[in-house]
Amino acid sequence: MFLNWFIITVCVFIFVYLLIMLFYTKSLLKKEKRKNKILHATLDDAEIMIRKYQIQLQRALGDIDLLNNELNKVKNDIKTLRLRNSQYRVENEKLNRKIEELEGKIEALL
Repeated sequence: MFLNWFIITVCVFIFVYLLIMLFYTKSLLKKEKRKNKILHATLDDAEIMIRKYQIQLQRALGDIDLLNNELNKVKNDIKTLRLRNSQYRVENEKLNRKIEELEGKIEALL
């Protein structure tokens, strides 16, 4: 009789222990699922932000490329203008020399 009560008591304790462990693991599973949902939502938001900034970066790099092209064009224009300016100076000096020669001839004639 004592052995029967002992076995029943042990079985009841084991059943209660397993029941408690079942609810405990269930609650842990629910918490883990909630954490995973939050993590996935956060990762999705981060992915969207990364794509957004990547697009902005690509646009900025494109703008930088355009600005570099314009800068190179302006540099080339400046080089051509400097060459023209030096040519005009040389021509101006020649014309000034001719003017001085003509003025000298005019003075000589007067």
